[in-house]
Amino acid sequence: MDDIVRAALAKWPNVPHCFNWLALDARGDWYMRDDRCQAAGAFPHPKGSRILHDKLREFIARNYEADEHGCWFFQNGPQRVYVELEAAPWVWRLQRGDDGALQLQSHTGLAASASACWLDEAGRLYLATDMGLGLVHSLDMDLAAEEVEAGRWQPQDISAEALAAQFGFVRSPAAAQPAHAA
Repeated sequence: MDDIVRAALAKWPNVPHCFNWLALDARGDWYMRDDRCQAAGAFPHPKGSRILHDKLREFIARNYEADEHGCWFFQNGPQRVYVELEAAPWVWRLQRGDDGALQLQSHTGLAASASACWLDEAGRLYLATDMGLGLVHSLDMDLAAEEVEAGRWQPQDISAEALAAQFGFVRSPAAAQPAHAA
């Protein structure tokens, strides 16, 4: 968490939490969801406005974490902005290193190591890592398939709902809002 965010939290500790204004899609993109978008339906339909500003995306990434209930949020100064998740709290990008080894990087730019994998009912591939559970980015399924074919990954079938329960994350903090009243 940024030092400026910690300072704002100390100065204004009782700022109300914000729900339904920020979302993370299955490709690792952040979306702002204004009143009009929220009134049109729950995430991901409609998604909202994709955040394209590099510095804002980096700020969100540095201040992204989970609360004690498994709800993910962005600490925006003194305000906790809860994140609606399309699939999982992490989206993994895969690439081969110079040595040929597979490398995982989160949508926030952090490196991770995979320990297990699952396929949900929609055919999406998830990886458990030292950082938690995340979805493999759709553009990287060719590299994921190489890992499966080589026997390094052995996906198990599971529902997306069961994965959320097993790994303790909440896809819609807005739907669980009463449990998070400040």
